[in-house]
Amino acid sequence: MLSKKKVKTLIKDLPFFEKKVLFQVYQIPIGETRSYKWVAHAVGSPQSARRVGNVLSKTPYPFLIPCHRVIRENGALGGYLFGVDMKRYLLNLEKKANSVIISNIDRCK
Repeated sequence: MLSKKKVKTLIKDLPFFEKKVLFQVYQIPIGETRSYKWVAHAVGSPQSARRVGNVLSKTPYPFLIPCHRVIRENGALGGYLFGVDMKRYLLNLEKKANSVIISNIDRCK
């Protein structure tokens, strides 16, 4: 995982709104999701859920910014640069990885 400083350097030349969206999405924890609306609120533009989706659909860093973790408010997956099946696969993979990590932490207590 990239450090916050490296991500900020990577996105520094993008337009202001895109930088805010991509940095916010970068911070979504592994195995968790947020809605486009949540991201819009988090970047201070609560009416811009569709604009958030547009930013994520054209991110130049799809492997570094986890845009697959952003879903629709109603729980539907929404779109993804590499297709909805890949988005579903990545989300399921992260949930499984999280549960393995948590169970290992619990065993060590």
